[in-house]
Amino acid sequence: MKTINKTIYELNIPYSIEHINPLSKTVFIDIETTGFTAKTSSLYLIGCITYDNNQFIMHQWFAQTPEDEENVLRSFVEFIKDYNFLIHYNGNHFDIPYLEQKLNQYNISFNLSALPGLDIYKRIAPYRDFLKLPNCKQKTVETYLGIMRDDVLTGGDLIGVYHNYVKNPIDEYSDLLLLHNEEDVKGMVKLLPILSYVDLFNEPLTVVKVYAQSYTDQDGNPAQEIVMKAKIKNALPVQISNYANHCFFTAFGENATIKVPLFEGELKYFYSNYKEYFYLPMEDVALHKSVAIYVDKEHREKATAANCYTKKYSTYLPQWDYIVEPFFKAEYKSKELFWEVTEENKKNRQLFSSYASHILQMIMKH
Repeated sequence: MKTINKTIYELNIPYSIEHINPLSKTVFIDIETTGFTAKTSSLYLIGCITYDNNQFIMHQWFAQTPEDEENVLRSFVEFIKDYNFLIHYNGNHFDIPYLEQKLNQYNISFNLSALPGLDIYKRIAPYRDFLKLPNCKQKTVETYLGIMRDDVLTGGDLIGVYHNYVKNPIDEYSDLLLLHNEEDVKGMVKLLPILSYVDLFNEPLTVVKVYAQSYTDQDGNPAQEIVMKAKIKNALPVQISNYANHCFFTAFGENATIKVPLFEGELKYFYSNYKEYFYLPMEDVALHKSVAIYVDKEHREKATAANCYTKKYSTYLPQWDYIVEPFFKAEYKSKELFWEVTEENKKNRQLFSSYASHILQMIMKH
């Protein structure tokens, strides 16, 4: 077995994980194997990166022969006992279960899966479409963030390289194997800023400015829209833009812009307790029984859910959930919801911050 420990000087801390776990107690981990199933393949390399004394340290345990597998595992277990948190890429699906099976195979008592951790792949996969990624492979995400590698081989390519090394243990082969693993683990550290996009959807936006402006819609007609300028908690390393339902979102660094079309016209507010109302057909409005009782019987009728409303001409913004109440609709069965932009709520930054996050979530789902 060959053990490597070296300082990785070119790494810095691109994204703070201190709110998740102290960096000094965290391990970035990746393994290299000759197959996907632990029972029928060999573990030949474990790579880890830790942070100590303001430096990133690379640790690798390399099985120079398949018989070294148990020694690699025992050395790794002794090492990992000093840490309490794992960061990996798709490790929940592959690395951790594979290592658990190998530990059981050699009767090594250590519950690796009990360690809490962060699977970068699992965190970003739900936002793949929003980020316009063709897939969530580690190299794809690295390319998205502009991360370059010296290694050009895949894990599959290296299976043959390892078999060649076992037959002919020359440095040319071992260098390729160690480099690929090192690049994978270093890549995880460099990938941490991708979590800023996860934070974007899980941390509230802070709207700092709201204003209306004119624009020309896709049919060439003049229209009005609301513009919200917002601050993001963790800066985004790559600009993103997306839209849905005529709403537009763009962000880069700590700044985001959300644009939503304004609707000016007449909408209806529907009373939920329609049994307490009469509908007045001539006026096309519902009145509470306490008032409508004074209207002639021939000019009133029992209200239904579909006609128990009052109408109001105003300026509105769309919403796709009951974010702001009261909400208005064009008709009872209409799925489109709106809320009224009043002089009072124009000044409510908390309201617009919640609304901006709502628009972002809607765009992501569409």
